[in-house]
Amino acid sequence: MDFRLGKEEKMIQRTVREFVKNELIPLEQDVLRNERLGLPGLSLEQEKSLAQKAKRLGFWGINTPEEYGGADLGSLATAITMMELGRTFVPFSFGGYADNILYSCNEEQKKRYLLPTIEGTRRSCFALTEPGAGSDAGSIRATAKRTGDEWVINGEKIFITNGNEADFAMVFAVTDKEKGSHGGITCFLVDREMGWRSERVHTMGEWDPAALVFEDVHVPHENILGEEGRGFDLAMRWIGTARWVIPARAIGAAERLLGMGIEYANQRVTFGKPIAERQAIQWMIADSAVEIDATKWITLKAAWMADEGLDNRHQASLSKLYGANMANQVVDRVLQIHGGMGYTKELPIERWYREMRLFRIFDGTDEIQRMIIARNLLKGHVKIDEYLE
Repeated sequence: MDFRLGKEEKMIQRTVREFVKNELIPLEQDVLRNERLGLPGLSLEQEKSLAQKAKRLGFWGINTPEEYGGADLGSLATAITMMELGRTFVPFSFGGYADNILYSCNEEQKKRYLLPTIEGTRRSCFALTEPGAGSDAGSIRATAKRTGDEWVINGEKIFITNGNEADFAMVFAVTDKEKGSHGGITCFLVDREMGWRSERVHTMGEWDPAALVFEDVHVPHENILGEEGRGFDLAMRWIGTARWVIPARAIGAAERLLGMGIEYANQRVTFGKPIAERQAIQWMIADSAVEIDATKWITLKAAWMADEGLDNRHQASLSKLYGANMANQVVDRVLQIHGGMGYTKELPIERWYREMRLFRIFDGTDEIQRMIIARNLLKGHVKIDEYLE
């Protein structure tokens, strides 16, 4: 086995790390100040400027097919990129991207939704979760009833990322209650101008998702994404793709935080010695380093399996469960190492602390990941002593 990154992966890692160091980290204090005033961390002008700088470096649509103008770097390169972006909390992502299920658009839909999203002239949101249906996605209650060449959607979605900014939503609704989740749920492309509205949901972190309200929203039949009744399959495809990206970002954040903890431990003196010489502090640092390294290889394996065309769902659940908990453990230890200063808003640790807590909830809670992992093992879908051939 060779665990070294290839030349292309090394170049990607180095380039993104320099971009984060030179372009994003210097903006952190501005972002903190804006967020505490209730403003977006970055202005629209800053986002556009950063996106153009990244595009000149070749980072545009990092996992978008070349036929749509993307770099199509693959999952492993994407994981490495997300690790590097995770080193800062500045809310930036490379442009030229569209949700994977939007590639299920027909040719006409691609012109109206997929291509403008990749170009950045339109913004989408994925609307599946409801007040009574989170991890149990098959229990959604929003309905779509057909009347001639239209469907009328009624219901509510919640915790929708980009829901306040999006001009169209990928909305999942029940179209045939008798068929259940496999055959009875359809995905619709619904423009905001068709009548749905969004309401901000305030959270303990800086992620403010939206509640989307649909009251007799009329949608043309031609706006069905994919096939009628096959919406649940699209939803699972979307969720499965995102699962291992979360621990990838967590790795970068945890490495940055641990670096802060090591630096402070060497500087902070109590009773005549740096606290780095205290065993309690040393164990926090050692445990964090072990957990970060373990997360890194679990996650890179999940990404590598995706590139190889292998079923990586079990591995993705392993990485999501372990990585999300690792991030929470590391930020808690680093805050503890900093003592009272770590709890203040003068340092960004408390911000990361609030952000990391979300990792254990969205895109599949800890409990859901444990259920998936245990089910796969108990039913023999995977074996604990099985290696790739």
